[in-house]
Amino acid sequence: MTRLTLTAALLTALLTGPALSQDPALPLAQWQADHQLVVEAGDLTLADLAWIARPVVVFADSPAQPQFVAQMQLLAEDMGALGRRDVIVITDTDPSARSPLRQALRPRGISLVLLDKDGTVNFRKPDPWSVREITRQIDKMPLRLQEVRAELEAG
Repeated sequence: MTRLTLTAALLTALLTGPALSQDPALPLAQWQADHQLVVEAGDLTLADLAWIARPVVVFADSPAQPQFVAQMQLLAEDMGALGRRDVIVITDTDPSARSPLRQALRPRGISLVLLDKDGTVNFRKPDPWSVREITRQIDKMPLRLQEVRAELEAG
């Protein structure tokens, strides 16, 4: 199997496997049922996600873009760590669709954008980031620190 064929097969598995929502009308409800789900941007807006989830939005110009494939592989390695932090992974690989998230966040090419639950952009990265790097960044956010304190107090 050639490298290109292997990459295409992996991408197909990532995009059509059980971890990706196939119904863009229900991505938030589906994610609430399974925090390890990856959803497509569709018609989601930042207001839909406010105080519910921490979006990690992965933008690309094509689902076959090598950096997008690499980013999705990195995220798939530990979706549980992201789910424990209320992260919803959202993909947007169709610039021509002009999704509400693409219009609000205005990415250029490949981009990973991490937002907090209040909609504040925490960081933007043009290169793939590991789950470890993302969770370290999340764990420094003031809202996440409040959540951890509340969990400790609740016992």
